[in-house]
Amino acid sequence: MSDAAPALKEIFNQQRLVHIADAMREVYPAFDHPGFLKRASQGLAELSVMQRLARVSDSLHQVLPGPYEHSLELLYALAPRLDSRFVCMFLPHFVASHGTHDFARSMAALKFFTGFGSSEFAVRPFLVNQQAATLEHMYDWSRDPDEHVRRLASEGSRPRLPWSFRLERLQAEPGLAAPILERLRNDPSLYVRKSVANHLNDITKDHPQWVLQRLQGWPLEQPHTAWIVRHGLRSLIKQGERQALALIGAGARAEVQVKHFTVTPAALRLGERLELALELVSSSSQPQRLVVDYAIDYIKASGATSTKVFKLKTFTLPGQGRQALARQQQIREFTTRRHYPGRHLVHLLVNGERLASAHFDLLP
Repeated sequence: MSDAAPALKEIFNQQRLVHIADAMREVYPAFDHPGFLKRASQGLAELSVMQRLARVSDSLHQVLPGPYEHSLELLYALAPRLDSRFVCMFLPHFVASHGTHDFARSMAALKFFTGFGSSEFAVRPFLVNQQAATLEHMYDWSRDPDEHVRRLASEGSRPRLPWSFRLERLQAEPGLAAPILERLRNDPSLYVRKSVANHLNDITKDHPQWVLQRLQGWPLEQPHTAWIVRHGLRSLIKQGERQALALIGAGARAEVQVKHFTVTPAALRLGERLELALELVSSSSQPQRLVVDYAIDYIKASGATSTKVFKLKTFTLPGQGRQALARQQQIREFTTRRHYPGRHLVHLLVNGERLASAHFDLLP
């Protein structure tokens, strides 16, 4: 018997569709329960999770009575009765699909629904078609007392939001959404701070210098702001970008010696675990802020290599201090990475500088 976790798309399985239909009938007794289930269930097995989400939204639109504002009233009543935040995301999808003609009402609906299931995907069509007005609403959201609404302001305007299309104008002009990020740069909610950091990390893919210059003016002495900066610069830090390292206090060359850098076992097969171990010894009398990463040169089908950098530890090493570090990593397949047999080099990076290397052999 398999103990694998069910696919994410099964969150919209037949049982969940019945739950949605039952809840809808509670708020609207005349609801076409069988008609909704027939439409929502058709070809369900072949649909991805986002296709299933869209199918629920569209099936409701087909059976709910118009006009749009009346349907929204029913969905407002439905939201608190649903049993999953992810499932609730079909509600803002309904707004994006059927409410672009009624901008003010739809903005209010997206703000309301994001408290039950994020409206981050649904707000993006409005950013494409009515950018200035939508950004104005999103700036207002960034000042809202509800953390879900504040997060929507940052997450919905991310230029490279996963599972969604890119916002090309915001990608080309990061300053358009900058007032939102400025407003949220010291937000007390970790949920919001993670979004701001991810938004900044998105921008570093296209405009690294813009981000670095902007962050130089941020109050890094504030813990919440410093957290956002560390995580927002993670891609640049992995690349060893000196300005990024300097912003987190690790811009100086590390004065350390690497002792006993080992990568074991020397040979392994797919699915087995690799272990890295080392000791860093300070050669300075002063404390040092160190960002320690490691990189693996993965072999590609062509025989060339592709380097992937992994975080190991960020810490302050006391003057003349020592620090032992270790990490295990399973070598397994991902949808984004296939593994090929051969010798793989492993490099130790300290404050962006390669200080030691070792290798392991991946067996067929």
